Amino acid sequence: MNTAEDYPFETSKRDLAAEILKQAALDLKRFHGATSAIERELYLDAHRWVMSDDCSWPFSFLSACKLLNRAPEVLREELLGDLSLGVFGCWTRRGGRVARRVQIVFGQLFTNERNANDTQPSAVAHVAH
Repeated sequence: MNTAEDYPFETSKRDLAAEILKQAALDLKRFHGATSAIERELYLDAHRWVMSDDCSWPFSFLSACKLLNRAPEVLREELLGDLSLGVFGCWTRRGGRVARRVQIVFGQLFTNERNANDTQPSAVAHVAH
């Protein structure tokens, strides 16, 4: 019973799961090392949600990962691994990720260009006698 009417519902569920995940990531970053009781509670709520293995409710961390086709272990590492690095370490790690992506893109571009040049007939100089 997967009709066209179900598509907007499934899309809405994925969008909501993505937004909940974004909010948890934001709370983990913003309130890491918080000093006020309210901010510590916001951090702990997000941390407990990410670390929970409960999948009985529709928007648990594991359910959100399933909706978004993400591996929970990898996502936990992304969300919590950066926190232990501090601000400088976090930006350094992100910079490294960006540099690797740029390297891959340029590598693909140059490989494609080289392959295109190899398949084109080379110009042969004709010498008139």
